[in-house]
Amino acid sequence: MEFIWILFAFLCGFAAKVITLPPSIGYLLAGFILHFLGYQADDLVLTLANIGITLMLFTIGLKLNIKDLIKAEVWAGSLSHTLVWMVVGIASFKLLALLSVTFFADADYQIAALVVFALSFSSTVCVVKLLEDHGEMKTRHGKLAVGILVMQDIVAVGFLVAATGKIPTVWALLLLLLIPMKPLINRVISKVGHGELLPLTGFFLAFGAYELFELVKIKGDLGALLAGMYLASHVKATEITKSLMSFKDIFLIGFFLSIGFTALPTWEMLAIAGVLTLMLPLKFALFFFLFIKLKLRARTAFLSSLALGNFSEFGLIVASLSTSAGWLPKEWLVILALAVSISFVITNVLYNFAHEFYANHKTSICRYQQPEKLPEDSFIQPCDAPIVIIGMGRVGMGAYRALNTQHPNQAWGLDTDKTKIDLLAENGVQVFQGDAEDADFWENMDLAKIKLVLLALPSVQDIMNITVQLKHANYQGKIAAIARYDDERSALEEFGVDKVFNFYSEAGVGFAEESISLFNTSNELST
Repeated sequence: MEFIWILFAFLCGFAAKVITLPPSIGYLLAGFILHFLGYQADDLVLTLANIGITLMLFTIGLKLNIKDLIKAEVWAGSLSHTLVWMVVGIASFKLLALLSVTFFADADYQIAALVVFALSFSSTVCVVKLLEDHGEMKTRHGKLAVGILVMQDIVAVGFLVAATGKIPTVWALLLLLLIPMKPLINRVISKVGHGELLPLTGFFLAFGAYELFELVKIKGDLGALLAGMYLASHVKATEITKSLMSFKDIFLIGFFLSIGFTALPTWEMLAIAGVLTLMLPLKFALFFFLFIKLKLRARTAFLSSLALGNFSEFGLIVASLSTSAGWLPKEWLVILALAVSISFVITNVLYNFAHEFYANHKTSICRYQQPEKLPEDSFIQPCDAPIVIIGMGRVGMGAYRALNTQHPNQAWGLDTDKTKIDLLAENGVQVFQGDAEDADFWENMDLAKIKLVLLALPSVQDIMNITVQLKHANYQGKIAAIARYDDERSALEEFGVDKVFNFYSEAGVGFAEESISLFNTSNELST
């Protein structure tokens, strides 16, 4: 039976990929098809789903900075959205009841409150996967969205404690002893090397924290998230994240399949789920205008609100728990599963056009923007150097060093990761923070001073998005980029990038050119 799951997951995931949708949508469809054919989820699928979610929360924590969570736009935006959503959502729910809409008409205020509360959360799985696929986890709107998700997770833990009576034991205070142990743990992680022990270390830390928190009656998923945050400052945090990426994506297939196995819907339930998805524009609008009121730029508010404009898998946990307690009819569990699945599809489809839509409707969107900007959103052109390198990873830093050796002070770097920026700046690298996919960023720059843009980024979609923004800003200089495969290289050249370097073949050429001197020296010695 396990092969049947793999077969359908692959076929549906591949079909989604062919029509330019994320494979995760295909996995959702595979779950519903398998359920329709009579298959049921067993412990293996549920175990895979739980492993995927735990790893995902751990890797989120590895990318988080606690300072991002205490910003007003994060905690105030999250809590105020939940409160307003509950009021508006329950009012909408009861309006549908007055109109005698099926299922709504028979629902009392308790059912209405539980359903609306379940729909107040945004999907951690969907949003993080979406941001990772677009390479936007470190952007301003990406970090804002993740911060909101973390705040929602904290609210979720509070609900689980209240609903289940699962109060942390007094032994939970012993978790504080982990704080002075951090130097020792950091030294151990530094010694694990770069091989197979590295991802195993990630598994050990994620699930060790999960079990430790469960042991003291605290939600294990929160333990995995906090463990990641605990180690986020470690020099190996990024490397651990990359080593776990493929494992996390594979295990999350179990999560998407499990949603389809929740229950077999009727056409009536599907219609009610469709009615609930009509609340998604309301969810987006609430996030957008709250972010605007908190003085965020219109682009940041728009992109983060669009990413968060979906329903969460946590809604299914709320529904399942409420059903078990007798608070909610079982039919609502199926309806919520359908609404969550539909919202995933809508968010993934719409976000593919988010940057293009913003660029085309910037004037209309920006009219809501507050005149006063937050200090973090102000960017002044740093220097007159004519070469900018976007993406200061290993490739970008290699290019920076080479250019500054041959042409001193003619290049500067740009990256979205503030932690990386601060570290490089301390080491004398001329590097600045900014989001190159931001249309406003380029329009505030004097592009006449820039003659060459090097895109040292792993994502082809990111390179294309930046190229589009540069063209919209009337950039007249040259653009160079890297690609890992020949088909990516061809696609970028057709898209208008002036020069594309194949990452692997160019590395081989450079290796040969640097090494040939050894051959010449050897020949000279032999003669």
